[in-house]
Amino acid sequence: MRPSKRDELVQKALEVFYQNGFHATGMDMLVAETGISKTSMYKHFRTKEDLILATLRLRDEQFRNWLFRRMEELGATPRSQLIAMFDALKEWFAQDAFRGCMFIKASSEYQEENDPIYKQSAEHKRLLYSYICDLAKKAGAPRPEALARSLLLLKEGAIVTAHLRHTANPAMDAKAAAKTLLAEALGQ
Repeated sequence: MRPSKRDELVQKALEVFYQNGFHATGMDMLVAETGISKTSMYKHFRTKEDLILATLRLRDEQFRNWLFRRMEELGATPRSQLIAMFDALKEWFAQDAFRGCMFIKASSEYQEENDPIYKQSAEHKRLLYSYICDLAKKAGAPRPEALARSLLLLKEGAIVTAHLRHTANPAMDAKAAAKTLLAEALGQ
């Protein structure tokens, strides 16, 4: 099934926002970069913020589907899937288009907790936490919530470090720390 014009607009806008940021991307830049007229944009979205929300929802769906699928492909057990998260991150960081986390960026540009864009970013992180917490439970962690929080702190730190290029291989640095955390939490 061919994507609708709205779906194409959201995908193209996602790429532009991810590359340039939200506040720095005006409607004129969106028109130039996507090839879609302002009239068409406003036909589908009342405001730029509505378009941003649509791009964040799409990015959330795409990123979680990709990450969870890669974790399952790279790890046969819940424990190995938790570690595989960092192998998947390494793949993401190696992509030419990698520009950090779109949700960290969005929540930095829209910092008020009641802002819908901030809320959408927080929801993405909550969904990741829920999935990782569930895996930690399946792996037998006595305190799965604490383990999930710790692993996600490593994940977020690796993303920021990769974006800032502070170290050569932040995903593998985080993976080594995650192995230590898992050994402490689960034994072995």
